[in-house]
Amino acid sequence: MLVDLIGYAHTPFGKLPGADVEALMREVSTTAIGDAHLDANEIDAVVVGHFNPGFVRQGFTAGLSAGLLPGLHMVPAVRVENACATGSAAIHHAQALIASGQARHVLAIGVEVMSALPTREVGQALLQACYVPEEIDTPAGFAGMFARLADAYADRYGDPHPAMARIAAKNHVNGLHNPLAQLHLNVDAAFCATESDKNPRVVGRLLRSDCSPVSDGAAAVVLSAADAHQRQDNAVRLRATAQATDLMPLSRRDMSELAGTRVAWQRLLAKAGISLDDLDLLETHDCFTIAELMQYEAIGLCAPGQGARALEEGWVMPGGRLPVNLSGGLKSKGHPVGATGVSMHVMAAWQLLGRWRSAPLPNARLAAVLNMGGAGVVTCGSVLERLS
Repeated sequence: MLVDLIGYAHTPFGKLPGADVEALMREVSTTAIGDAHLDANEIDAVVVGHFNPGFVRQGFTAGLSAGLLPGLHMVPAVRVENACATGSAAIHHAQALIASGQARHVLAIGVEVMSALPTREVGQALLQACYVPEEIDTPAGFAGMFARLADAYADRYGDPHPAMARIAAKNHVNGLHNPLAQLHLNVDAAFCATESDKNPRVVGRLLRSDCSPVSDGAAAVVLSAADAHQRQDNAVRLRATAQATDLMPLSRRDMSELAGTRVAWQRLLAKAGISLDDLDLLETHDCFTIAELMQYEAIGLCAPGQGARALEEGWVMPGGRLPVNLSGGLKSKGHPVGATGVSMHVMAAWQLLGRWRSAPLPNARLAAVLNMGGAGVVTCGSVLERLS
């Protein structure tokens, strides 16, 4: 069963005063269903992506779906969670419901409110996505986890921070063109490479410019069986999805590479029947700049240890071989954990449809989404294809 994305919604990301999970869910549900030219009573199922390891008191967020819109009352709903890949898990689960014949139209929602907690408590909550028996006391939370990856990469290949700084600068420049992005900062690689009062060290090799911000926000997509809609002008085919889950403890993995991401990517391209060079853009998971650098190597854009070449050669820049994170990425756009994967699908689809672009992409046909959870533990990938 072919599955299309036909309706989209995305709130601004940021520290939103008074942000409320239910209100954000209602906003994006209303917008996405309307964008799909459907009524709420035509939705057959709802999938909610919400991480919430204690960010807010409201649990059981799937139960909120029945009260979002009158037509969603009594519609089956489920919540999924896969750490920072929660939003993509929601998209993939919605696709599976349609592909298996259990539904014709499914609403996938990603939502998170993080800023209600002090930053230190946010970091402690996020560490619930680590391997608790060994990693729960990691200094600086998940920044500390990725600092360990940066150190392992440095021990094997040399200091990655000059390349990390270029990634931060690239994504901030891209984010300037995204009106929904949390951070609109025009900073260059020299600023991002240098510790300063405005760019302090967080932990290890990571400066503030290497870290995505604490964010609130939501996004939603309506997925439909290809033969159940008439929205050809608004449709993007979900051509393939894939996932891999690596061992959780860092102590049992080679931290200088993202092996799970490599496996997920290989599965994704094989299922889509394409090669890397067929893609026109990639929205990838730059929760920390070292993650994006290592992903260049995991997807085969560069050989191991040579990820910096993608920046030096301009391959990942607008107009390059494979533009990466034209939305600004998590670094600039923001990273409300449960909403991130859905956001990445919305941004990629909008770029293919020409509804919003940070840079001209004439004739763009294929986009990929690569959404990672934990310290490279789970990777969810999607290939989207423009139909019209």
